[in-house]
Amino acid sequence: MLRKDEKTAVIEANRTHDTDTGSPEVQIAILTRRISDLTEHLKVHKKDNHSRRGMYKMIGKRRNLLNYLKKNDIERYRAVIDKLGIRK
Repeated sequence: MLRKDEKTAVIEANRTHDTDTGSPEVQIAILTRRISDLTEHLKVHKKDNHSRRGMYKMIGKRRNLLNYLKKNDIERYRAVIDKLGIRK
């Protein structure tokens, strides 16, 4: 779970304008951060299947947002992929 100050830092690093909190870029960045935190958790707690299922749902949501960006603005998609280091 992201603390409020961590989430604010992720939003500020990925927003497109001053009041941006919900653009696809910001949502993808927040999901990427949560997925990486859960990945570390699951390396220690290998049998935590409830958290694993939540992580898979987040990965699917991020994939849908990336597909949306790819369909509507390929340059923004490429910028997000490069900035966050997401494969594909």
